Amino acid sequence: MKITLTGISGFVHQNLSKYLHHQNHKIQSLSLRDVNWKNNFDQSANAIIHLAGKAHDTKNTADASEYFAINTELTKQLFDIFVNSEVQDFFYFSSVKAAADEVTGILTETFIPNPKTPYGQSKLQAENYILSKEIPLYKRVFIIRPCMIHGPGNKGNLNLFYKIVQKGIPYPLASFENSRSFLGIDNLNYLVNQMITNKNVASGIYNFADDEPLSTNNLFKLIAEVLGQKPRLWKISKPFIIFTAKIGDKIKLPLNSEKLQKLTENYVVSNQKIKTALRISKLPKSVTDGLKITIQSFKN
Repeated sequence: MKITLTGISGFVHQNLSKYLHHQNHKIQSLSLRDVNWKNNFDQSANAIIHLAGKAHDTKNTADASEYFAINTELTKQLFDIFVNSEVQDFFYFSSVKAAADEVTGILTETFIPNPKTPYGQSKLQAENYILSKEIPLYKRVFIIRPCMIHGPGNKGNLNLFYKIVQKGIPYPLASFENSRSFLGIDNLNYLVNQMITNKNVASGIYNFADDEPLSTNNLFKLIAEVLGQKPRLWKISKPFIIFTAKIGDKIKLPLNSEKLQKLTENYVVSNQKIKTALRISKLPKSVTDGLKITIQSFKN
């Protein structure tokens, strides 16, 4: 098949394009930064995978309007061209943050979205636009909501955790137990290819996540294991940590309430819908196997 991907400079594009090429698909890239990108849209492609977007700025320094200009308006333009083309499949890579910033229980596709940040809101507006359009019967439209994606070459939060363990710095929040979902790039690649080639998968919203969640404590233990070190987990009293974080809200400290929330919150995402659609019981890589590959890449 001939597949077009946007988001040329992104981590997912670099990995997914290679994987699909090895699966004997013909891959072409479409740069939405090119002023002539609409003229470069390939009408003969079988599928387009829209990866381009403005990533979530955890430092909160980005202008909110940038999210809507890129994540919403640019997606609308691309989707309109797709609808009027002969391309059969459209993949929009949204985010679980389009559904919820915080999760109680397990996040499924039936959750009524209520994003609080411009990033999540811009993704949701693009989703709603896509869902509002009437699609020809021969076309399929997939809205993909991945959780935190990782893999070799990705320099996100996992890399920061790796450096903490590598330097022998203790993790002081071990008294907090949580569960978080991750998504290894190998599992993402596998799911996309299966959806493209399996024409029985219906249009819709699909969460992407590894099969099992993992606690932050176990993540630090895993990093230490790969490094051949003993994990240094400090179980400091929760009330003291919370009190310290509140002080950090008022004066500049390494820990404040927002950082504490991000490091210790639960965010478990269900991938059952896509597994049911593909008639599979589990994904190729377990969460620990996928994370070990990523951690080992930092080591190398």
